[in-house]
Amino acid sequence: MIQYFVYILESEANGVYYIGSTSNLNQRLIYHNSGRVKSTSSGTPWILKYKENYSNLSEARKRETQLKGWKKRKALEKLIQHGPIV
Repeated sequence: MIQYFVYILESEANGVYYIGSTSNLNQRLIYHNSGRVKSTSSGTPWILKYKENYSNLSEARKRETQLKGWKKRKALEKLIQHGPIV
């Protein structure tokens, strides 16, 4: 059974967060750090700060959209601090 992940990365270069979803978290992190993802290429290196597991892509995408809608950085930082250990 395929697992899906919603993840939060933090740029070591500028401290910006990036939120995404994928079925292969390790490969996706490699893509982000190698500059293969246009939206994150200027922030390398990226560090995985948080992840959530989902059983289907639909649920993962809904959660990704929800997190991207959070306007305050502090809300994401609270989630990262008190959420599952990465």
